[in-house]
Amino acid sequence: QFNLSAFQAIFEFAHQNFLLDYAGVFLARFLPYLLVLGFIVIVFRQTGWRRRTLLFVEGILAIILARGVVTEIIRFAYPYPRPFLVFGFEALIKEGGWSFPSGHAAFFFGLAVIVWHTNRRWGMWFLVLSLINGIARIFAGVHWPLDIAGGILVGLASGLLVHHLLARTIQALRAPSAQ
Repeated sequence: QFNLSAFQAIFEFAHQNFLLDYAGVFLARFLPYLLVLGFIVIVFRQTGWRRRTLLFVEGILAIILARGVVTEIIRFAYPYPRPFLVFGFEALIKEGGWSFPSGHAAFFFGLAVIVWHTNRRWGMWFLVLSLINGIARIFAGVHWPLDIAGGILVGLASGLLVHHLLARTIQALRAPSAQ
């Protein structure tokens, strides 16, 4: 089974080296704070309060849809235990609830889509760092690879939907006459 094999290939490096564990914990637990901080910086770097407000609202709506609505509906309909519960080992970080889809991946990939539509370079960084966070959460023993893949799909779809629904407003604000 792909999910189990991929999990074991990543998790086998956990609990082997203090520095590697520390890096994994940092990327799994604290990188998200840096991504949120980065989003706030990107918001405040926008010109004009309308653009700032729209970007902030667009990001919040993508997060709410991805993490607060879709992820929770899926978890309610399809409860799936976390790896440390299945195998009875100690994960590198504490985590509760069901594992599929990853709420972190849904949250940060939804946000990454919004950042991508604002600034491609920063959007690419958000996508890469969100993926690193997902892999680190597998390494930490709190997610299966398919949890991360599911979260990525939920996040991307949610971000694209929110952006599409707000596209006319965004376009109007980017037009020269709106400045």
